[in-house]
Parts: sequence; C-alpha cells; structure tokens
Amino acid sequence: MAKSGLTGSRIRERRMQLGLRQSVLARTVGISASYLNLIEHNRRRIAGKLLLSIGRELGVEANVLTDGAEGALIEALRDAAVGPDARTEDLARPEDFAGRFPGWAALLAAQHRRILALEHTAEALTDRLTHDPQLAASMHEVLSVVTAIRSTAGILAGPGEIDPEWQKRFHRNLYEDSRRLAESSQALVEYLDSAGDEGGDAGLTLPQEELESWLERRGYHVTELEQGDGPEAVLASDADLRGSPAARSMALGYLAKYAGDAEAMPLAAVRAAVAEVGYDPARLATLFGCDLATVFRRLASLPQGAGAPRIGLVACDSSGTLTFRKPVEGFALPRFGAACPLWPLYQALVRPMTPVRARVEQAGRDAAAFLTFAISQPATPPGFDLPQVFHATMLILPEELAADEPGGRSLPIGSSCRICPRAHCAARREPSILTDGF
Repeated sequence: MAKSGLTGSRIRERRMQLGLRQSVLARTVGISASYLNLIEHNRRRIAGKLLLSIGRELGVEANVLTDGAEGALIEALRDAAVGPDARTEDLARPEDFAGRFPGWAALLAAQHRRILALEHTAEALTDRLTHDPQLAASMHEVLSVVTAIRSTAGILAGPGEIDPEWQKRFHRNLYEDSRRLAESSQALVEYLDSAGDEGGDAGLTLPQEELESWLERRGYHVTELEQGDGPEAVLASDADLRGSPAARSMALGYLAKYAGDAEAMPLAAVRAAVAEVGYDPARLATLFGCDLATVFRRLASLPQGAGAPRIGLVACDSSGTLTFRKPVEGFALPRFGAACPLWPLYQALVRPMTPVRARVEQAGRDAAAFLTFAISQPATPPGFDLPQVFHATMLILPEELAADEPGGRSLPIGSSCRICPRAHCAARREPSILTDGF
C-alpha cells in the first residue's frame, strides 16, 4: 500500500490529539464533515491544496501527514496477524493502526520477526538434538566419562581405608578420566560452534548432507552436465566436493541421474515449454514423453534468477526416509528423522504410480500455501520372486506459482511431529515440544 493510503489515519490521530472536532476542522478547510470522515478512514485520497490546508489547521507540515509507515510495515502487520486465533474483522485495516501508532506498529512487527527467528531456531535445534548421530555420540562419551569420574570419586570419598596401591590406581584413573572429559567437552563445543557457521561444512555429519551442501552452493544446477560433460568429469574438476568417499559416491549417482534428465529434457526446451504451459508437470511430461519424477527433478534443477523462482523437491525411499531435500522458503524440511506423515509424498508412497496433487500449508506463524505434486515409481526393474522397491518424489511449488492453480482448501501439514504445534492431528506420533503460546 502506498504511503498516501495512511494519510487519513494520521489526520484523524493529529486532530484527536488537539481535541478538535471533526465538524469544526471540516468547516475550517471548506469541506463537509462526511467527506472529512471518508478521508480520515482512508476511503478518499487527499493531496494538493486541501492537504496543505488541513496540515496548516493541525499545525503540522503536509509531509508529516503523508510520510509514515511504509508498505513493508503494513505487510509485516498482516503477517503477524495470521494465526489460528486471528479475527478477520480486526485485520481489515492494519494501515489504520500503523498510521495512528507507528511506533507500536514497528514494535509489533519487530517482535513478530523475533518470534519467527526463535521458532526456526527451536525447529533446527530440536531436529538436531534428537537425531544428529555425531551429537548423540559426543553426548554419550561425555556422560560415560562423567559416570566413571563419579564412581571413582565415590570410592575415594567412601569410608574405610584404601590400599595405597589401589589408591594410586584410582587417582590415575581420575586424572585420565578428567582429561577425557575435558577433551570430549572441548570437541563437543567445537562441533556445535562449527555446525553453526554459515556456509561451512564442518558441521556436516552425513554423506547426504555433504552432497546437499555442495548442490546448494551450485544452486542445484550443474552447468557442466547441461553442456554435455559426464559425471566423472564434474567430480574430477570440482574440488569443492571434498569429504568422505561415501559423499562422492552419492554425488556420482546423483549426477548420473541428472545427466539422464538433462538429456531427456534439454534446458532450452524446458525453458520454452515452461514459458508456454507454465509449471504443469503433467503437460510437461506429455510434451517430453518422460515420467513425472523426471519432470519434478528437472524443474527443481532449473537455474534461479531472471524471474525464475526457487522450486523445492523432496524424495524418499520405501521406508519413508528422506533421501533428497531441496528446501524452499516457508516449507520446513527436517534435517534428521521422519517428516510429517500427512505430506503428499507419503500419500503417493502408499498409492504407487498414482499422481497426487495437493495444496498444502505448513503449521506456523508464517504459514504459506504451496502446491505439491507427488508420484511413487519403481526404483528397480520388475522381476519375479524379488521385492518391489518404490521411491517417491514430491515437487514443491511456491505460493506465487500455486496462485494460478484452482483454489480450494489447503491441507494442513507440519514439518515433523516433534515441532508441529497442531494439537489435534490424527497422524501425530509423539507430543510436540512447542506449546500453544510459543
């Protein structure tokens, strides 16, 4: 909303501060009281001589009445008002509140941003504390050493005489365990610090994380493969993917699949098709004669910029374990452990080869709508007397792209049960650590 849209609210606030009746001000500037009432409620625009006259009568410069809360503040207030307890009638005109009380409005917007930051921090820390294998091993080491020190100290502090030789052994054990505790604690602190560094790989503990971090730095787009290079050549020329052999092995498998997708759906042709039919996976699959999972992966690998949005992608195997994650803003993906069982990804997993489309909305104060497409397809060729293995893939289109699709009620989902605030959910596995007032 333009700043002029708040002028009426500021006129009304200034008039009330002066104790000036609406009819008196209207008569002084030569307009009717009803017209001034429309101006004060931002239903009529005001500028020019009338604005100057009102400012003169109110004892302020005209720019004081026209300048004030920015459109970003209004949007922040709208975002802060979104929630399960929101009252629509109170949210109709946030510009009135921002115009009359710009300081309070700015404070409310700042607190809303702080709440969002704390919620995201809680999600990340809970996910990590619950499932991070290295953190669990470090904590186990610290607790084991503390237990050993306590046992030794209890023996030394107990009643009765201790043989000098045994006492010497206990003292040596106490010293060695104390050193282990110091080293384990220091290693744990260094791990936690390094894992919090932005852009660093020191906190990565799994090969999948190493691969995803490398892809994130590339924007999930591998230019060399688009130009015809092979996966081995990409890994050989890119020293940025350093780390475990397992990560490089996973990268080789991913790049081989990427190369196949790029061959089936060349970049230039995909861009032209998207310009023609939009981000419709079914129509794109028909145009290129390929399966839906290939279309999902290809759309998620498109380079961002020049108006191209970031598109999310999630994949899982038959156990439900997430095997690939490309996040999109507003759609939280758990770093470890199980995700929300209500995701269309899992609905597709129990309905193999049946496409699933759903508009979803994750729980949270900054909840946004997303349009998701999911499909579960065989991961291995069919064969007799062999178990059939399926992989599911889900494409996540952001809200601005979902707006072009048919409307309807959004499916409420979460990130994972551990941090989902939805109290009444038939799919809940465990209580949430987030209270209603968090």
